[in-house]
Amino acid sequence: MPRPRATTPTAPGAHRAPGPHRTPGPRRAPDPRPAPGTADEVVRWAAFSCALVPVVLLWYGTSPAGAAGTALGLAAVTAACRFLLRRSEHGARHPAAARRGGRHTRSSTPVD
Repeated sequence: MPRPRATTPTAPGAHRAPGPHRTPGPRRAPDPRPAPGTADEVVRWAAFSCALVPVVLLWYGTSPAGAAGTALGLAAVTAACRFLLRRSEHGARHPAAARRGGRHTRSSTPVD
C-alpha cells in the first residue's frame, strides 16, 4: 500500500492564493515605451531598413538609380504593411468595427 505524501508548509515568499482579507500589492506605473513586437516597433525597424539597405547597396557598388529604386520599393512595402498593421490593431481594439465586413457565416444559398 502506498504511503501518503507528507505535506510541507508553504515556504516564505511562495505564491499563495489571495484571501478576502489580503490587499493587493502596489501597482507599477505602465512603461511608456511600446511593448516588444508592436506595430510601432515593426514600422520603426522597417524605416531603418529603408535607409540602411540603399546605403549598403551603394557601398557594394550598385548604381545610385538601383539603390534609389530599391529604397522606393521598400518604402512602398513599408507603407502598405504599416497600413495593414494599423488596421488590424484597430480591429483588435474595436471588435464591432472589425465584424462589419469579411466572410458571412450564414448563407442563404443551398449547399449540396
